[in-house]
Amino acid sequence: PQSSHTAKTIRGKSLCILNTQRENMKLILVLLFMAPLGLSADYFSADSAGSPETKSRFAMLDDVRILANGLLQLGHGLKDFVHKTKGQMNDIFQKLYIFDRSFYELSLQTSEIKEEEEQLRQTTARLQINNEEIKNLSQEMNLKIEDLIQNKIQLQEKVWGLEDKVTKLAIIQPLMQETKEISSLKAFVEQQDNNIKQLLKIVEDQHLQLNRQHNQIMELEDKLNHIEFQELTENSFTEEQPEPETNPIPVLKATAGRYRSDGAAPDCTALYHSGERFSGVYTIKPNGSEAFDVYCEMKFGTSWTVIQKRVDGSLDFNQTWDAYTKGFGDLNEEFWLGLNKTYSITTQGDYILRIELQDWRGNKRHIEYLFSLGGPDTNYTLQLSRISGSIPNALPEQTELQFSTADRDVDTKHDSNCPENFLGGWWHSECEETNLNGKYVTPRSRVRPDRRKGLYWKPKKGRYYLLKSTKIMIHPMDLKSFD
Repeated sequence: PQSSHTAKTIRGKSLCILNTQRENMKLILVLLFMAPLGLSADYFSADSAGSPETKSRFAMLDDVRILANGLLQLGHGLKDFVHKTKGQMNDIFQKLYIFDRSFYELSLQTSEIKEEEEQLRQTTARLQINNEEIKNLSQEMNLKIEDLIQNKIQLQEKVWGLEDKVTKLAIIQPLMQETKEISSLKAFVEQQDNNIKQLLKIVEDQHLQLNRQHNQIMELEDKLNHIEFQELTENSFTEEQPEPETNPIPVLKATAGRYRSDGAAPDCTALYHSGERFSGVYTIKPNGSEAFDVYCEMKFGTSWTVIQKRVDGSLDFNQTWDAYTKGFGDLNEEFWLGLNKTYSITTQGDYILRIELQDWRGNKRHIEYLFSLGGPDTNYTLQLSRISGSIPNALPEQTELQFSTADRDVDTKHDSNCPENFLGGWWHSECEETNLNGKYVTPRSRVRPDRRKGLYWKPKKGRYYLLKSTKIMIHPMDLKSFD
């Protein structure tokens, strides 16, 4: 409204100047028209009087000259006035142009303000809806709190009633005969209690014996299963590999899983054969490598070398290439052993890769592969062949999988960076597949992208198995290790 009033004011001033110029032009025309009339009247009056003394002809010429001078000065004045008027008009036009431009910019800003106002109105509406939801939740919580208060009051009343009863019982003194009966009953109860304790001890001893027998049976079953799976695997590899030069049958190396004469154990299986029977952190020294610490898990009548363990999400597995190469974490909690250390172990012979998984419902599954791991020059290429398992396979077999991290994506088959998009270093064949080094996500997470970046097991045409804990272990593929 203020800009519109200014425009009207400027236009009004310009119209006043134009009207003034028009009036001045009319005055000039009137003067030019009346000047000849005055001269002719003086001329004729002089002739009719016939007296050269009153006014001569030269006096008339002087008057004409004076009048011409006046008209000339008036013309110069009008010329100056016209120039000034033109300048003022140019200034007015310039101001009008600036005003039009400012008015256009102001209209653009007004449009933007209207759009922002509409967005603000929509945001306000959403906030009002959220406020209503919060209000409803608050009312529900208030109702629940009131119920809890009522329950608390009822419990307090019951407690007070019990205290009154106890007080009354303490006041009443029992008779002597009643006291004797109570003493005899107390002695009888104590004797029965001792008998029950003896029976419980006998039951506990029997329970421990049953547990030992059960563990021995489980170990024997696992040994039998491993032997059967090994025989099946060897037969299937023989039938499925017509070209031994491209996919050779694994040849066991005598150094794997053996306690060396120099006193240094090459892996956890060798430590088991040397007499160690408890799971924990031990120092090993594979052939051609420096000594380093590993976690050994004693199970199935032997010992496995653990290369990865996740239990609670306390460790961030979104690490760099160097970290995955050297290893990180605490061997007694969550950790990644390191690609260099794992490679130094597997160069001693042929190993089995065992993956143990547990979901959020407490269900435990496992899968085992015969595998080979390349060195740093191959980006630690992994190649798998399934042996056994209680869960569908989710890793491509007979495929060379290169290890990748967010800062070193060696996968050239896909445009996107799988480790950067789905977090954690892993042997990726394609994105959105199994990733046991992904982000630790609980089932309560409602954000779909977080669940897809989480710790899960996903067969190629199956569903996501969101995991609570994982463990990756290796063991030499030597049946004598299971004896």
